[in-house]
Amino acid sequence: MRPLVLPPNVLTHFYAGGRRIARLRGIELASDHMPEEWIGAVNTAFGHSKRGLSRLADGTLVRDAIAADPEAFLGPGRSEPGLLVKLLDAGQRLPVHFHPSREFAREALASPYGKTEAWLIIEAEPGASVHVGFKQDVTLERLREWMRTQDSAAMLAAMHELPVRAGDTVFVPAGTAHAIGAGILMVELQEPTDFSVLLEWDGFELSEDDGHLNLGWDRALQALNREGWDEAGARALLGPALPAEADPYFRFERVRGGDALDPGFSILVGLGGDGALDDLPFGRGGAVLVPHAAGETRLHGDVEALRARPGVA
Repeated sequence: MRPLVLPPNVLTHFYAGGRRIARLRGIELASDHMPEEWIGAVNTAFGHSKRGLSRLADGTLVRDAIAADPEAFLGPGRSEPGLLVKLLDAGQRLPVHFHPSREFAREALASPYGKTEAWLIIEAEPGASVHVGFKQDVTLERLREWMRTQDSAAMLAAMHELPVRAGDTVFVPAGTAHAIGAGILMVELQEPTDFSVLLEWDGFELSEDDGHLNLGWDRALQALNREGWDEAGARALLGPALPAEADPYFRFERVRGGDALDPGFSILVGLGGDGALDDLPFGRGGAVLVPHAAGETRLHGDVEALRARPGVA
């Protein structure tokens, strides 16, 4: 098997963005609310049967290609990638929200995956930041009051604000309240679900009923970590590399021309330069799925890329 090109797969969404994705990928988008591209996706958007699924250049769904020969794509002992890679362009601040853990997802959503995620910052406007985790313990009563009044200022003030710039990584464990600020383009690595509990809806193309995963608020809010983190704990989420706690969920490498890539299922996103992956042209704006059976591959030219890989136990 050989590396496979992944054509653009950009989705419309409830928040603004997409201009930076279009510029990176060299494409035109139909609206200013196309802020996410799902790359190599084998899972769907919440409540949908096909929305979000990626295709290969010949039109075959990536999900179907992997299911037809999982060992060739993923290697021995694996039946699914366990990984979703996204491009996300925040044209506005995203609402405060959080994602359930694997344990909660198994019990409440009949899914083996929750939604632990990480952000690999590609571009960030001056002053760009993200909010992650509460500064102090938050009672359920206070949280429900913030939600009832849609007090965005209070929610954000209760959270740690982390300035970000190109090259940073941010690890976001499941259950952690967070909000991505405007002016950021990132590659997002996450578990392969679309489970989001939205604490804000005013000012977005949302209603209160869009936010609780059809579980009702009493049940959905049980998945939130309302414990406070100290400043050091919040800062530990930010760095040039992901912490070891991310390894069971996903891994990534920064790679460039001249690098040999060991065998294994991976998705490459080209961030700069021009070159090739073996004999497949690959450079800035490219997206490629590398099957395990492709064996060792090598990057050529002055290309720079991110290589995303499934987690390890």
